[in-house]
Amino acid sequence: MPEISQPAPDFTLPVTGGGDITLSTLQGTPVVLFFYPRDDTPGCTKESIGFSEHLTDFEKAGAKVFGISRDTMAKHDKFAAKHDLTVPLLSDEDGKMTEDYGVWVEKNMYGKKSMGIERATYLIGADGNIVQIWRKVKVPGHVEAVLEAVRAL
Repeated sequence: MPEISQPAPDFTLPVTGGGDITLSTLQGTPVVLFFYPRDDTPGCTKESIGFSEHLTDFEKAGAKVFGISRDTMAKHDKFAAKHDLTVPLLSDEDGKMTEDYGVWVEKNMYGKKSMGIERATYLIGADGNIVQIWRKVKVPGHVEAVLEAVRAL
C-alpha cells in the first residue's frame, strides 16, 4: 500500500468522454484520485456530485480530479449522464489500480464478508509523490477538505 511521500503508482485507464489517462503524463500538476465503491449508489453519487460541483475550484487551484471504481465505462457514462457529472471517471475493470493503491479490501456488512473498494482519496503532488491520503472517507465535508489541502500545496 503506498504511503505519504512515496511515488504514486502509475496507471493508464480509460476515462469518460473517451481516451485514456496515464498518471505519469500529468506530472507537474497536482492530482486528486477519489476511489468509490460503485456507480449510482447514494454515497458514491453524493461524492461524485460534490467533486463535480467543485471541479472549477480544483482547476483554479491547478489540480486535476478523477473518480475511480471498478465499474465499466458504459456504467460510468450512464452514471455521469444521469447526474450531470463533470468530474472525469476512470474505469479499473481488472482491479489492478485499486489493488496497487490498497483500496481493494475485505468489507464486513451485516456479518457478511466480501471484497470491495474502500472509499479513499489520494492527493498526489506535482512531483508525482503522495501528499495526503484519506481512508474510510465519510462524504459530508470531504470534498471541501480535499480542496483545502490542494490549495495548501
